[in-house]
Amino acid sequence: MKKILYIFIISLFIITLNVYAKKEEVKLSKCIDGDTVSIIINKEEKKVRFLAVDAPEIDTNEAYSLEAKEFSCNILTNAKKIYLEYDKNSDSEDKYERILAWVWADDILVQKELVKEGYAKIAYLYGDYKYTSELNKFEVIAKENKLNIWGDYKEEVKPTKKKTKKKLDVYLDRLNKSYEILVIVLAGILALITLYLKRKK
Repeated sequence: MKKILYIFIISLFIITLNVYAKKEEVKLSKCIDGDTVSIIINKEEKKVRFLAVDAPEIDTNEAYSLEAKEFSCNILTNAKKIYLEYDKNSDSEDKYERILAWVWADDILVQKELVKEGYAKIAYLYGDYKYTSELNKFEVIAKENKLNIWGDYKEEVKPTKKKTKKKLDVYLDRLNKSYEILVIVLAGILALITLYLKRKK
């Protein structure tokens, strides 16, 4: 009885893992941009938004938008099979009803290649997704090598606080010095007057 129960628990665990790490084969219909495609799934055409990345927008003519589209489209059109992998920590769709998934072209993770080549950045993280730590490593390298979208990238440098005096402080300093000089001059005049009056007596 214990053995049967043990097998049942193991089977349930494996089934649960398969549901969370489910890969579903789909057909490419068309490429929309670097991070969005139309696919055929269950004889229905749906849009897929690549999970955890953001490529330049074609609609707003962002730099490298066409290159990003061409890059991801080349990977997908040359693949024998395309799979969607759903992440257990992500919603299945976004607010535009686009499927959110990791996109595989044979054994190539398309998001990884986009980030690796500097055609997309990591974005829209609303959970601890499966491959984001791996993507982070490639994004750092892409930034360091100034690949494509990172061509004009500059590491943010926090400005050092310099002790700069405000205009009011400068004015008060000058006034204070002028006051000191005035006091010295008045003291000198007063001393001369006192000396003069003593001699006159």
